[in-house]
Amino acid sequence: MEIRVLAPTGVLGAGFEETSFQRGIELRPHVIACDAGSTDSGPAHLGSGLPKPSREAVRRDLRHLLLARDALRVPLIIGSCGTSGRDVGVDWVEDIAREISTEEGLHFRLALIKSEQDREYLKRRLREGRIRPLDPAPPLDEEVIDRSHIVGMMGVEPIEAALAQGAEVILAGRASDTSLYAAVPHMMGADPGLTWHMGKTIECGAACAVRPWADGLFVYLHDTHFDVEVLDQANGLTPQSVAAHTLYENANSFLIPEPSGVLNTEWATYEALSDRVVRVTGSRFEPAEDYSVKLEGAALAGYQTIAIGGIRDGVIIRQLDQLLPMADGYFRKKIRDVFRGQVDPSSIEIRYLIYGRDAVLGELEPLRHETGHEVGVLITVT
Repeated sequence: MEIRVLAPTGVLGAGFEETSFQRGIELRPHVIACDAGSTDSGPAHLGSGLPKPSREAVRRDLRHLLLARDALRVPLIIGSCGTSGRDVGVDWVEDIAREISTEEGLHFRLALIKSEQDREYLKRRLREGRIRPLDPAPPLDEEVIDRSHIVGMMGVEPIEAALAQGAEVILAGRASDTSLYAAVPHMMGADPGLTWHMGKTIECGAACAVRPWADGLFVYLHDTHFDVEVLDQANGLTPQSVAAHTLYENANSFLIPEPSGVLNTEWATYEALSDRVVRVTGSRFEPAEDYSVKLEGAALAGYQTIAIGGIRDGVIIRQLDQLLPMADGYFRKKIRDVFRGQVDPSSIEIRYLIYGRDAVLGELEPLRHETGHEVGVLITVT
């Protein structure tokens, strides 16, 4: 058995080389899948419902994917729509897809899978003791649930259900990145260890390549192994670069949790077939006794303003340690005066990051006093 999977890029809207994508299409994949979201950018996208990429960037990528799907007549699966996977994100990508299909004369069966959670349902589950924290999650109570937007990270099961009902294009809410690529092979009875490891390897597109950037990977999944190929013929893959990706967003590179179990890569081997193709064997999947769904939530916590400036006066640069506390005192006095005591200045956090001195390492910076002729100042008020 051979199942071919195309991962055109790491995230919808990040882009890809058209020559790489065309090569992926010529290899005749059985499924095209693409992630459209992440928590890497913090909670603001989940809280606000606003996507990270522009509509134009998503439209560019999605147009290529829909046209390719139409030519190949294979499923197209997109998950975590709108960055956070909130329902409004799914609706946003749906609107773009419908706009493209009208312009291009495309026809397909569309499935929308929503992942935003009902607050009353979650509060009931909380009272039943069915929700447990993932370290270092803050305390959760019903008041937090009431003021939060919460999504549940789906596995392959909702995607498989949509495919079984004839869906040709799937736009899903918050989903495990890996599940988008694993769903079709899982339905076809492929080895679960190899299936999940394959999905983990290609979830971010060419991020595991020798030169990681926004571009695609192609996988040939077999009964005993899978081969992963970087589509850009000027790029490369090595066993080390592929194996290293299991560390990405994981505390343990050998045990990688999914909703239905754990991918175990302890016995996996990585072999270079060429400078662009790596073969992976030995992966295992350990089913969980209890299925679990990761909940992600965000609520309005406050407001933040930033100011950016530059200093090229050597006298001021040398005296920053004395001047910044003076500036901080001035700002806090202004807060008391402007708000007439209604806002406690101690409730406002003011941070000064001095780039060119110690903004990156902070107190750990060993060369703190070796500043150049100018520094950048980033002030955040939260």
